[in-house]
Amino acid sequence: MKIVFATNNPHKVAEVNEVLGDAFQIILCKRLVVKKIFLKPSPHWKEMLCKKRYVKENYGTDCFAEDTGLEIEALNGEPGVITARYAGPSRDPYSNINLVLNKLHNKENRNAQFRTVIALILNGEEYLFEGIVKGTIALEKRGTGGFGYDPIFVPEGYDQTFAELSSEIKNEISHRARATKLLIEFLKDFI
Repeated sequence: MKIVFATNNPHKVAEVNEVLGDAFQIILCKRLVVKKIFLKPSPHWKEMLCKKRYVKENYGTDCFAEDTGLEIEALNGEPGVITARYAGPSRDPYSNINLVLNKLHNKENRNAQFRTVIALILNGEEYLFEGIVKGTIALEKRGTGGFGYDPIFVPEGYDQTFAELSSEIKNEISHRARATKLLIEFLKDFI
């Protein structure tokens, strides 16, 4: 089955492809020659997920969109869905990580969770799939794998950050993997 993934983030595409396997073929928005940003950045999940509607309305194809946020208890849920732009519009992951570590300096509560929401439009209906992984924020950056906040997020049950874990383990336990697996099960049942 072919389906459009409304993203231009190569890291997300790689992770989702690893979980999807051979049953589905992702068509990227770049192939549809989408030349502009879907929407202005928004701090709200539902508004961020409207990019799937943009693709459906402008290209007439079913698609799904994904957004992920890091929610840190001691920061009242920040950075949330604006995770990539937390330290500014440059989307610099090192600046984002450093901002989180600075804000958590001397804080004992380092509990956090990653939340991924996948929104699907299929035959005119909309569906949502959510994946959450709980964990803590490390005291410093560790590891070289993954992307984004992976060097400071330690998932529950592990001593290593996502950036230190193998991609096989991360793709088994991560928030994105959990949401993607729900999407896969839905699509298999749908087919």
